[in-house]
Amino acid sequence: MKTNTSGRSKIGRDASNGDRAPSAGAPTRSSASIIFAFFFLYFITGLTFVDKLSVWVLAAYLLASIAAFITYALDKSAAKNNQWRTQEATLHLFALAGGWPGALIAQRLLRHKTKKQSFQVVFWATVALNCGILGWLFSSSGADALRAFLWTP
Repeated sequence: MKTNTSGRSKIGRDASNGDRAPSAGAPTRSSASIIFAFFFLYFITGLTFVDKLSVWVLAAYLLASIAAFITYALDKSAAKNNQWRTQEATLHLFALAGGWPGALIAQRLLRHKTKKQSFQVVFWATVALNCGILGWLFSSSGADALRAFLWTP
């Protein structure tokens, strides 16, 4: 058993901030978010394979997610090195454009932008708006709009 300079035990606590360590059996908020993002991408992939969603929509989500992840990683590196940072509006634009699964994975894996409450509120609003738009694509007017946008007969 380790003790700190005050003689108190650190068992079951994170030494860096005094918080209780997550229990071994319970999924952390981080892993739940990552599972949610991967499940969403799996769902979109499944819809594409059963011909309910255009392959272009799947490609857009995958490319936007990769771009968002890379942008978050670059911003995290810039934050660590006291360099020029990516604007939060840019990060939110990636999420709104369909990159929110990659952004969410980056937030949790890189521990970036997870504690700033104002950022998280806007981020989850972009996720909800993006999912709402995706849901609209399943309506007849949304499907027609998508076909017109993709120039398919």
